[in-house]
Amino acid sequence: MFLRALLAIAIFGTLTSTVFLVLALLGSWRFARKRKQFRSAAAYFSPVSVLKPVHGLEPNLQENLESFFCQDFPDFELIFCARQANDPGLQMAQRLSRKYPNVKVRILACGEPPWTNAKLFSLEKMWKETAHDLLVISDSDVRVSRDYLREIIRPFANPKVGMTTCIYRGLPAGGFWTELEAFGYSVEMTSGVVVADMLEGMKFALGPTMVVRRECVEALGGFGFMADYCADDYILGNRVAESGREVVLSHHVIDHMVFHHSFLDSMRHQVRWMRSTRFSRPKGHFGTVLTYAMPYGVLGLIAALATGHPALGWSLFGAAFLNRVIQSIVAGYCVAADRKALTHAFLYPIRDLLGMFLWIGSYLSAKIHWRREIYRLSTGGLMLRLEEPTDVPNQEEAVAGGK
Repeated sequence: MFLRALLAIAIFGTLTSTVFLVLALLGSWRFARKRKQFRSAAAYFSPVSVLKPVHGLEPNLQENLESFFCQDFPDFELIFCARQANDPGLQMAQRLSRKYPNVKVRILACGEPPWTNAKLFSLEKMWKETAHDLLVISDSDVRVSRDYLREIIRPFANPKVGMTTCIYRGLPAGGFWTELEAFGYSVEMTSGVVVADMLEGMKFALGPTMVVRRECVEALGGFGFMADYCADDYILGNRVAESGREVVLSHHVIDHMVFHHSFLDSMRHQVRWMRSTRFSRPKGHFGTVLTYAMPYGVLGLIAALATGHPALGWSLFGAAFLNRVIQSIVAGYCVAADRKALTHAFLYPIRDLLGMFLWIGSYLSAKIHWRREIYRLSTGGLMLRLEEPTDVPNQEEAVAGGK
C-alpha cells in the first residue's frame, strides 16, 4: 500500500511538472515575441545613473566592473559605494576610472551601515547623489554587453513604466558545482520568471539589474523602508507595481557570476536564497514543489520497480528526464541565451533533482548566515539578528544579491 501511494505521488508530480513545462514553453514563446517587438521599436535615450554597491574583491570583479565602463551610450554616470574608502572594490573602480577618463564616475563611502541590509544603505547614499532621473541598480557580480544601457531603458519610452528588470544567465567561474548552480539561474529562474510574467505580470524585480524612475524612489521615501529585509529586489518591485506603475521584464539578458566552487558552499548559497524566497513569497515558494520533474521520476522508478511495473517506472523516469532537457533548451538557451543550456542540457536533470533537496532544506530552519552574523528570517523576509557565529565561510557574507 505504501509503495502504491509513492507511485501515485510520482505520477501526480509527473503530471504537474509537465503542466509547468507547458507553461514555461508558452511563457518563453511570449517572451520571444516581446523581445522582437522591443528590438524593432525606435531607440529611446535618456541619461542614466548607474548605482554599483561594492564590497571587497570578488572573483572576476575587474572584468565585471569594466563592462559598465565600456557602454555604448551617450550620457551616463557610474556611482560606486562601499563602507570604507579603502575598500578593495572601490580601489578597483578608481583604477578603472583612470583607464576610462571620459566616463563620469563618482566614488563614495557610506561608513558602517546602521541598517541590517548593507546594500540598501549604500543605495540610499548613492541615489541622493545622482544627476539623472533613471536609476540603474546593478550588483557587482554581473557582467554586461556594450548595448546594456541602450536596451534596458527601451521600455521607459512608455511614461507608465516605473521599473524594468532583467533575466540573467549563470556564468560559472569554473568547476562542476558552479556549472550546476549556474543552471539554476539560466533555466529554473528564467522559467519561473517568464511564467509569472505571463500569468500575472511582473509584481517583483530581479536584483542583479533593476532600473527605476527617480520619482518612484522618492514616492517610497528612499530605500529605508526595506532596511531590515532580505529580498529587497522583490519588495521594491512589488511596491512600484502596487503604486500603479508598470514593472516590465526587459528583453535584454545579462550574465551573473557563479563562484561557489565546492559542493557545500554551493548548497549553502542556494538553500539561503530559497529560504529568503520562502519568507518573501511563501505561497509561490511552497508551490514550487510541484514544478520539479526528476524527483518524481526517480520516485516513480523506484516505486514501480518495487511493485513489479518496470515499464511504468522507466517511462516515468524517461518522461521526467526529457521534460527537464526540453526546459533547459527552451528557457536556458532560447530565452536566456546560455549556450551551455543547449550543449549540456543533459546535466540540467541533475540540477532539477538537487532542487527538491534544496527546497526541503529551505524549510528546515529560518536562520541564514550573512556578514559573519546569524539572522532569523520572519514574515516578509524581515531579518532579526541573533548572534555572532564563530565559523562562517567568507562566501556566506552576501545574500540575495546584497553586499
